[in-house]
Amino acid sequence: MPIPLVNSIASWFLKKRFHQMELFLKYPNEVQLELLHILLETAKNTEFGKTYDFASINNYETFKERVPVRSYEDYESMIERSRLGEHNIFWPTSIKWFAKSSGTTNAKSKFIPVSQESLEDCHFAAGKDLLCMYLNNNENSKLFTGKSLRLGGSKELYKENGTSFGDLSAIIIDNMPFWADFSSTPNSEISLMSDWEFKMKAIVNETIQENVTSLAGVPSWMLVLLNEVLETTDMESLFEIWNNLEVYFHGGVSFEPYRDQYHKVLPSSSFKYYEIYNASEGFFAIQDRNDSSELLLMLDYGIFYEFIPMDTYGSESEKIIPLSEVEVDKNYAIVITTNAGLWRYKIGDTVRFTSINPYRIKVTGRTKHHINVFGEELIIENAEEALRKATKSTNCEIVDYTVAPIFMQGREKGAHEWVIEFKKYPKSIEEFTIVLDKHLQEVNSDYEAKRYNNTTLNILQIREARKGLFYDWLKQKNKLGGQHKIPRLSNQRTYIEELLELNNVNSFS
Repeated sequence: MPIPLVNSIASWFLKKRFHQMELFLKYPNEVQLELLHILLETAKNTEFGKTYDFASINNYETFKERVPVRSYEDYESMIERSRLGEHNIFWPTSIKWFAKSSGTTNAKSKFIPVSQESLEDCHFAAGKDLLCMYLNNNENSKLFTGKSLRLGGSKELYKENGTSFGDLSAIIIDNMPFWADFSSTPNSEISLMSDWEFKMKAIVNETIQENVTSLAGVPSWMLVLLNEVLETTDMESLFEIWNNLEVYFHGGVSFEPYRDQYHKVLPSSSFKYYEIYNASEGFFAIQDRNDSSELLLMLDYGIFYEFIPMDTYGSESEKIIPLSEVEVDKNYAIVITTNAGLWRYKIGDTVRFTSINPYRIKVTGRTKHHINVFGEELIIENAEEALRKATKSTNCEIVDYTVAPIFMQGREKGAHEWVIEFKKYPKSIEEFTIVLDKHLQEVNSDYEAKRYNNTTLNILQIREARKGLFYDWLKQKNKLGGQHKIPRLSNQRTYIEELLELNNVNSFS
């Protein structure tokens, strides 16, 4: 099909959708309250709806007072009943799919319900919106002249009791219309392979023969694949293989640690990067402008949002607020109510609003992945900004990292211990340590205060990881590929001790 015709068809869909989006852009809080009413009305005759008398809830304040905030553990027994085939527990339509969550590196798996409504009105709708926004910003795009290289999870779909579970990406691929396979590569059979390393080879062999115009996947695992492509073809740039490649749609983990490495394999100032924010629980936000680091919060996907200010999170004074009360530049934990039957559910992510007209955010980390042992309140956003500055000023590159506290012992003060796998080493680990510590103090005043004259914290320590350490650690846990992530920050030493035992490295301070 000619490019002008393809783009004109896309433009028609775009204009139709933009008219709908104007509603939540102009009246965001009203749209959210109307959505809450629809969700309550839809589920009022479920077991959960009757327990909390949804039929009599007619405003947000009553909803907030009556329905408790829940974590996965609070939902687990109901979800298990649903997985065994029971219906109408927390959502009226039958739940056929459960996304096996890989948003945690714990051994315990989570099974997040995915309803037909959430699949169509959230996940699939977001995919269409992403393309609409991209094409609106890039009118001369040739995206549809080729295929999208998608890199999903390595888990197969397992079926039992009339329900299916697996990675969210596997559920989405399994439910896509047949024609969608023609615009994607690799094919569904390869995409759903469970053996990650065998799958990598199969993807490379298929995709190097295709006209790939876009990439879609998690930055860490996509980089592994792209380096494999370059090694197999003996090329230095991906444009030598796919000369029409124009955009990378990424999400799942922060892009910052990998940015410089992507620029090396995709050496073009016109190449586009578009970030998305999705999870097993839903699709939340999309980068809606070229060259932006902010994501537009999508308010009409069947998800009602609430937020917990992180300065009160987990405390006796913890408070929960609706979207209308958020403030710019404050860190919040997200609470969601969804069209898959999750009611006031804590997903474990934190965000910071960069704008409230419209509502735009940046993902700042995880509620469990931070370090606040000494009152330093270090979050992933701080760590990665300092790391970006340190690698740039010392001309080095990293593959992966994790950080944990070194606890005080007697009169010995605490510190932060970093395990870093370098792709390109700094000239001096000692210099890199000083530079990184300095930048951490610049981006986090609490860390700076604890570091002042070594009051509470000594200078951080760096342990150099051998090549492939983090990959081997994930492989050991059967967590290669998909949405599996390295825990960046932890208040405990569980992860770092496992890595150090596997690594057996020397310490530099």
